Amino acid sequence: MKFQVSIEKQSDGTYIAYNTNVDGLSLIGTGNTVSEAKRDFFNSMNEVAETYDSENDIPECLKVEPEFKFDLASLFEYYSMLNMSAFARFLGINDALMRQYKKGNTYISEAQLQKIENGIHQLGKEFSSLKLV
Repeated sequence: MKFQVSIEKQSDGTYIAYNTNVDGLSLIGTGNTVSEAKRDFFNSMNEVAETYDSENDIPECLKVEPEFKFDLASLFEYYSMLNMSAFARFLGINDALMRQYKKGNTYISEAQLQKIENGIHQLGKEFSSLKLV
């Protein structure tokens, strides 16, 4: 079972991480950066796990590495080495529109989100097969 966690930028500029697929267990992490929110989320996981009497009683989801999902603002904050404008051009998306997506100022369709996610996966495949000389 994957323990799914969404990370999103909040309206006040901070970030929140929260689990999305385990009924009866709600964990939250917050911070001024995505890294802080993730660290706080892991802290919440550990604190909840410590409340159980034995290792066998701890829910399985607290024993596995979470699968993180990002909104665009969180993605580009966490992976700040990605140049958003260059990435937009790589995808064939107007870079000004991509900046609006990042800010959350405009609606982003499921098709556009899928295009961005596919582009990230394509880059990952290319990087994983890359050899340096």
